[in-house]
Amino acid sequence: MTYPPPRYQGNLGEQTATYRPAGTPPELVYPTGNTAHYLATGASTNGQFGLYRWEMGPEPSGPAPHFHRSISESFFILAGSVRIYDGSRWIDTRPGDFVHVPEGGAHAFRNESGEPASMLLHFAPGAPREGYFEGLIGLADRTEEERTEFFLKHDTFWL
Repeated sequence: MTYPPPRYQGNLGEQTATYRPAGTPPELVYPTGNTAHYLATGASTNGQFGLYRWEMGPEPSGPAPHFHRSISESFFILAGSVRIYDGSRWIDTRPGDFVHVPEGGAHAFRNESGEPASMLLHFAPGAPREGYFEGLIGLADRTEEERTEFFLKHDTFWL
């Protein structure tokens, strides 16, 4: 494996870093109290990746098994315990654990611990997952056809 072709052609470097203080409020708060922090979106990384901090309350939550055709998804557990499905079994993770799921890999996650949990979600390349996260709110009020179209648009295929 080699490095990809250079994307920056300058000689001096640029002041282009972004900073997000720890106390920045989440961009999205679900009615359940779960939150999503948009740390780095596909738009802000020129499509290279998306990074989100996902915080779950003590109530059970998380998507059922599914896969993506165009993006990989990785999970890094920050606090609590999140159950992650790796395509063959459910793993009870703890802080510091990491799971990577390549494109096409079956996966799911749930907080069933009865305690709050948080993790980093990393998507590569940087698909517009914000639209997916935001669209989940109110999805139950849509028709079956609208829900199917929503999931197809957001590269989510349920098992």
